[in-house]
Order: sequence, then C-alpha cells, then structure tokens
Amino acid sequence: MSEPINSQPSSAQPQPATDAYLNEPESVGAWLIRMVKGILVGIGFILPGLSGGVLAVIFRVYDPIIRFLAKPFHRFGRNVLYFIPIGIGAVIGIVLFSIVVDAAFGRFAAQFICLFIGFVVGTFPSLYRQAGKQGRNPTHWIIFAAAAVVIFVIMLVGGQSMIDVTPNWFIWLGSGALIGLGVIVPGMSPSNFLIYFGLYDKMAAGIKDFDFGVIIPLVLGLIVCVLVFAKAAAWAFDHYYAGMYHFILGMVVGSSLAIFPTVVFPSFTASGLADARLSLPVALVFAVALFIVGTIASWLFSRLEDRVSVQREAIESAAG
Repeated sequence: MSEPINSQPSSAQPQPATDAYLNEPESVGAWLIRMVKGILVGIGFILPGLSGGVLAVIFRVYDPIIRFLAKPFHRFGRNVLYFIPIGIGAVIGIVLFSIVVDAAFGRFAAQFICLFIGFVVGTFPSLYRQAGKQGRNPTHWIIFAAAAVVIFVIMLVGGQSMIDVTPNWFIWLGSGALIGLGVIVPGMSPSNFLIYFGLYDKMAAGIKDFDFGVIIPLVLGLIVCVLVFAKAAAWAFDHYYAGMYHFILGMVVGSSLAIFPTVVFPSFTASGLADARLSLPVALVFAVALFIVGTIASWLFSRLEDRVSVQREAIESAAG
C-alpha cells in the first residue's frame, strides 16, 4: 500500500507494453497453466455469484483477451497459439461444470462458492498493486467505492426478485450477450441474472445435453457482445489505466460481498441445510476450509505470477 500518489491524469503516464505476454517463452508447462486458467475462467462464466471476467482478471488473461479482440489481426498467429489452451480450458470448464451443477454443486453451492471467493481474496493484493502501477489519486478511490456500491446494490436487489422467463432462440441470444458483458465488465455475474430470470438451470441442462438450440445462440450472443465492446475497453485501459483498474477492483469487491447475502447465507438456513443434508457446524467448517484452500492457492499462484512478471519486465527493460 505504498504506491506513489500521483495527481496527474493516467493518460500522461508511460504506457506498459501491450503485447509483452506474446513474447513469453512457450513450453508444455506454460501451455498447461493457460489451459487451467481457461478452465477456471470457464467455470466463472456459469458459476452463480461469480464472473468469468473477474477470474480472467485474477489469472491475468483479461487484458490479453481484450487487446486481442480489439485488434484481432495484430500478431494474429501468435495470439491464436497463445489463446488455444485458454479456449480449450474454457470449453472444458463450462461443459464439466454444467454436468456437475445439478449434482455436487447444487447440494454444496455455498461451500464451492466460498472456494472461489477465496480465489478472489488471495489474489486481491496482487490486483491492488497492479492497479496502482501508475499511481493513485482521490478520484480513483471514488471510482473504486462507487463501482463497489453500485454492483453490490444491483446484485442484492436482483437476488430478491425472481422472474420466470420462457426461453426461446432470441432469449438465449440475449443470455449469451449477457455472459459476454460479464467478460467485458469484471464483477458482473451473468449467472446471477440468469438465475433471477429462471434460465440458469435450463442453460446448464442445454449445455450438458449438447442442445445446439441453446448452445448456438448463446455463443453467437457472447461473441457479438464481446467484439462490440472489446475495442472500447482496450481504449479505456490505454488512456485511463488507473481509473479502469480501480473500477474493476470496486466491481470485484462489491460483487464478492454481495455473494454472501444472496447466495451463501441462504444455504445456512434450516431449509438450505436440509437440502444439503448437513448440520450447521459441518456446513460452516466445510465452507471455511474451502475458502482457506482457495485463498492460499490463489495467493501462492499470484506470487508466482508476480515473480514471472518482474523477471519478464527486467528482461524487456534490459533489451530495450
């Protein structure tokens, strides 16, 4: 928390290399790590209470995704090779989680969500440092607080209003666009909104059963939404780096806090415990244990990522 306070507009700050990730040496280990990141981001797309965009930020693939989509023909071949394992992992995560969503996750929703909240908490110090690379000023803290409050209120209010929508091709197209918006706006949880509209379980069943009447419009909506907004997001990061990252931090904090009253706490009521077939002490210990596991695992992972990032920046600085 010792970043320099800088009142100058972030657009005046020197900009970091935008495609340095493409210069990283390739290896089987790096390929597998990116695939694991893709799996976790894919799970985030359909995990109630979380956002694939948040997990993309946490695992440091958000900025590369946005920049690639904003300029798809810039170093196209190298980008494709970089994103192949991420794409494979995302598909694996979405399909596998759709299979288990009615089984283990349906029964232990609160506990598994606590695992992913641990992922967020463990990497928050790293995200905080990254947001402050170009300095902070009071405006950035206002952006942070406003983003946190707005997303918290939206999720809290939405969690208390359930609307049953009859799905059709256009509804699934809109649902895919909603998921795409969750990619562009980290902290927004499309799955929560799909639950509010009574579409979440139908979407999971459609993906699990490979129902292309569900899958095709979902994918089309996602792609169109991301392509439309990716260029704007890349421009905003280039010109307002600190402001954008503090906005994302606020979304991450606000959405994570909103998960507790909307998803986690109801699982510890008498009816929630009966559905899980757990006693209150066991349910609490299970949730806390997974939270700790997620926090430690993501903290260790973020430290490794920070070390690699520092080494890469030193090499690039020496070469430049």
